[in-house]
Amino acid sequence: MAKEATLQVRMDSELKEQAELLYKQLGTSFAEAVRIFARQSVEDRAMPFTMHLSSTTSKRTLGIANGKYKIPDNIDECNEEILELFGEEQI
Repeated sequence: MAKEATLQVRMDSELKEQAELLYKQLGTSFAEAVRIFARQSVEDRAMPFTMHLSSTTSKRTLGIANGKYKIPDNIDECNEEILELFGEEQI
């Protein structure tokens, strides 16, 4: 399909740079990611991801665990808990 339409979007320059770097690392471009987003939206007749309100806590949580497990910003803070879960034997 020929690319004949142009889309202009205004956004924070730092966010744009971060997105461009991310998609470059994934082997594509930010523009291609937008095209993929649009195509998937049309095919699904919906947003290609689930929208939800963000947590009010500052720590990230694993969605699959429904907040049961927290991902710490510093893993070293969890060393005692890890030893308790997996034992003190080290491989």
